Amino acid sequence: MPIKKSAKKALRQSKRRRIRNLKRKTAAKDVVKKIKKLIATKKIKEAEKLVPLAYKALDKSAKTGVIKKNTASRKKSRLMKLFKVKS
Repeated sequence: MPIKKSAKKALRQSKRRRIRNLKRKTAAKDVVKKIKKLIATKKIKEAEKLVPLAYKALDKSAKTGVIKKNTASRKKSRLMKLFKVKS
C-alpha cells in the first residue's frame, strides 16, 4: 500500500479510471458480440440497427484512450466486412 499522500491519491484515481475504462471496453465488446450473434442467426436487419451503437461505443473508447484509434477503425471495418460476407 502507498505511504505518501500523493501516492494514495494516485491509487484512488487509477481505481476510478480502471472502472470507467472497463465499462467503455465491455460496452463496445458487448455490442459487437450481439451483432456477430445476430449475423450468425441470419437476422441481418436487426444487426444493422445495432451498428450505430457499436460505432458510437468504439469511437468513444478510442476518444478516451481505452483503445487506440486504429484499433477502433479496424474493428469497425471487420464488422462491416461481416455484413458483406453474410448477405
